[in-house]
Amino acid sequence: MASSVVFRCCLIVITNLFMAFDFAHAQPTRAFFVFGDSLADNGNNHLLFTTLRADFPPYGIDYPTHKPTGRFSNGLNIPDIISEQLGLEQTLPYLSPLLLGEKLLVGANFASAGVGILNDTGIQFLQILHIHKQLKLFEQYQRRLRAHIGAEEAKKLVNKALVLIIIGGNDFVNNYYWAPFSARSRQFSLPDYVTYVISEFKNILKKFYDLGGRNVLVMGMGPMGCCIPIELPLWSNNGDCDVELVSAASLYDRQFVEMIKELNTEIGADVFIAITAHKLFMDFVNNPQAFGFVTSKKACCEYGPYNGIKLCTPLANLCQNRDLYAFWDSIHPSEKACRIIVQQILNGSNEYMYPMNLSTVLAMDPMV
Repeated sequence: MASSVVFRCCLIVITNLFMAFDFAHAQPTRAFFVFGDSLADNGNNHLLFTTLRADFPPYGIDYPTHKPTGRFSNGLNIPDIISEQLGLEQTLPYLSPLLLGEKLLVGANFASAGVGILNDTGIQFLQILHIHKQLKLFEQYQRRLRAHIGAEEAKKLVNKALVLIIIGGNDFVNNYYWAPFSARSRQFSLPDYVTYVISEFKNILKKFYDLGGRNVLVMGMGPMGCCIPIELPLWSNNGDCDVELVSAASLYDRQFVEMIKELNTEIGADVFIAITAHKLFMDFVNNPQAFGFVTSKKACCEYGPYNGIKLCTPLANLCQNRDLYAFWDSIHPSEKACRIIVQQILNGSNEYMYPMNLSTVLAMDPMV
């Protein structure tokens, strides 16, 4: 009799343990969708016929595999670090042949280096995934997801997912200011161009909402003017800021945040969260030593003045300690700089994140 009681007790304990194990593994994981340009691309351009790629050394030198992955970084980029900080599995590039089955539940990265808000941004780079193409692929992804888990569960996954959009800088660096007299600079004055780009961006964000995005982080214009090494040889004689480029960034920032406010008001909820990227970059550009950098004017891996003439190549000059440089190549921040940016995305004040930071977003929309 006693042995029977002991057996039943053991069986109950074992059953409870299995139930607890199954429950832990059944807990929902938030999917993560990434869109945008080279600050977010984790390998899509590597799978395209384009001149803008990062699939060769020394890109990836500090990545866990120490090999190039298509990321325009010495290691992890901004989406990677957000995934790491939130305990999420890294998303695969949408074009990856490995994005099948259960991997669809993790999310996907649709970003493509060189793209902008406008479809003519980046045409010089040949085959890239313009933002409207990224949206089409997101629709395609959702069809695949519905086939895998059903329409209702697919809708829940997308609505609960975190969405990150990093785009806008190329519309200025690789479009308006790409040549001394670009088509867009002949068509628009700078203030009118900023207004036009912002209006197009608002239309794009509406499409993200229509496709189910409900927790959408939107990064504004990245570094401009005195901020990035590639611009210093072209626009500065002494390393000082170029007045016009700084003006472009300032005009854009103000209208960008106002546009996010308007969009949320129209929707009736704080769906879109503005990341004032220019402010984030300017902090360590203006005072690199405060963040542990020796310089923000010179890239770690490059050629020429400020190491800012080209992107990185196997023949480029390479610094020994990437953590001492705010910029990895002439355009892209180092992994350490990306980590600083992500900390502000997670915990920053309204100076950097409007109307709230990512930690607040996730607290308000828990996975239940």
